Amino acid sequence: MRRYLVPGVVSLVVIALLAVLAFGVSANGPGNALAARVSRGQKPTAPNYTMRLQLLGSSRRLSLSQLRGKVVMLNVFAGWCIACQDETPLLRRAQQLLRAHGGVLVGITYQDSSTDAAGYMRRYHLSYPVLLDPGDSFVGPYGVNGVPETFIIARNGDVVAARTYQLSGQWVNRTLDRVLGLAA
Repeated sequence: MRRYLVPGVVSLVVIALLAVLAFGVSANGPGNALAARVSRGQKPTAPNYTMRLQLLGSSRRLSLSQLRGKVVMLNVFAGWCIACQDETPLLRRAQQLLRAHGGVLVGITYQDSSTDAAGYMRRYHLSYPVLLDPGDSFVGPYGVNGVPETFIIARNGDVVAARTYQLSGQWVNRTLDRVLGLAA
């Protein structure tokens, strides 16, 4: 009996440590620092708020600070990303809702070429502005380490919601209603 007890206890300890490690990595991974602060109710100022990036298909540059006074839904995507493609119907609806209430949807590229991003926008009939971030220097402080990720920035420039994976209709509706002041 003793011969089985020690290996059994060691196996249980190893399994418990792996479970704790897996939970820690999923909850506090490298891409979750900003999102974790937001989920705790903090409202940090949007990183790189004044950084000007080139608009897709234009020589113009735009910064989030130029959108101050509007609710901004910042969607980080890549044309090659299947989950990004799957959430395009939600993005079209979000764009309409934001536009009707003085907000704006802004896309930002992640590890994507401008050609691929333009093809994605054309293929899915999306018409919101897209900022090019070829070196991922803009999204880095957001903790982005994959796509899609979405951040809601209030009229004053604070990040008030974050989604570090594919959007759901429920999250989009509930979050935008709250941030736009439409929730009853």
